[in-house]
Amino acid sequence: MNEHDIVVVGAGPAGATAATILTQKGYDVLLLDRHQFPRDKTCGDAVPAGAIETLTALGMGNKIKEAVSRGELYPLTQMYLASPKGHELIAQFTKGKHGANSYVAPRRYFDVLIQQHAVDSGATFVQGQAKAPLVENGRVVGIQARINGSTESIRAKMVIGADGVTSVITRALRPENNKHVDKHRAVALRAYLEGIEEMPQTVEFYLYDEILPGYAWIFPTGKNTVNIGLGMRLDIFRNHNEKLEALLDKFLTFPNIKQRLQNGNRLRDIATWQLNFGSQKNLQHAFDGALLVGDAAGFINPLTGGGIHNAIISARLAAETVNDAMTKGDTSRAALKVYEDLCRQEMWDSMKRSYFLQRTLMNFPFLIDILVKRMKENSALAKVFLSKL
Repeated sequence: MNEHDIVVVGAGPAGATAATILTQKGYDVLLLDRHQFPRDKTCGDAVPAGAIETLTALGMGNKIKEAVSRGELYPLTQMYLASPKGHELIAQFTKGKHGANSYVAPRRYFDVLIQQHAVDSGATFVQGQAKAPLVENGRVVGIQARINGSTESIRAKMVIGADGVTSVITRALRPENNKHVDKHRAVALRAYLEGIEEMPQTVEFYLYDEILPGYAWIFPTGKNTVNIGLGMRLDIFRNHNEKLEALLDKFLTFPNIKQRLQNGNRLRDIATWQLNFGSQKNLQHAFDGALLVGDAAGFINPLTGGGIHNAIISARLAAETVNDAMTKGDTSRAALKVYEDLCRQEMWDSMKRSYFLQRTLMNFPFLIDILVKRMKENSALAKVFLSKL
């Protein structure tokens, strides 16, 4: 177990996707995570159709269908958006190229689907805590991990850091002057609310004056049950007078929300987490012998706060890059830097647009009202807007 072609640290959507692709290409892949699966992960739980398309192409179509039939993945067809002054928009989602739906997928169900698919494809899964990358002469040659109570050195030709926003691999490899700054980060609170009339197959976003410069969401997970939460940019939150818990309590008192609450409604699994946006320029994702993917790299959409689709995109691009590098026998940063270029080509335009919109709309809230009114009058504009996020 102490030597593998590739070690992937973190078995969430990014890590498990990368492990699946590379295992299917014939590599000996160790997939390490500090948790056994299934496990919960604090998240809004929204999974766009594009992510489902990629996973289906990896052979997960039947697993996804079975999860939907068990009620673990909740299909979505549209978005509801409420502006600061109460203007409302309902816009239809576009299905994926091959008819894939978007879903709300609680992470205790969704992540284990991909993790198990990686194992089914041939990856070796081990529960353990990565402590640090193994670095020799400036090159990553494996990891140190705490497994079954003892510290082990595991060598590999490549390491992929997929261990989330608090990534051990990222902290060790990125220099201090190459970190996310607060204006490219956010803090969010998520809870599950049982006993509310949900909008069927609809994700809801609320940008009310009372909770700006944050926003609230309600995502249905089943009959009378939703994922509910709020998010705010971190630099603004640090100077904000109200805590997210207080804002959530306030949100639940708004008349149009309160009237949907049923007797005996219950909030559970309340948790906060931080997000690193993909809008900060010049962050390093490739190193001698290592790549960063998903939240470990910081690929969260700065407008929606969504990260699962970009995590899966980055995993696919990382796997392609690693395969090319291993085939050529060169896993230096010079060879792996193409990964940063590929990520920029596939994700940067969306990140840049989303960050511009986020800053503009938060600084000039009246523009949200204008935009929502225009999209309500012009469905084609709404469709274009959604497609560019």
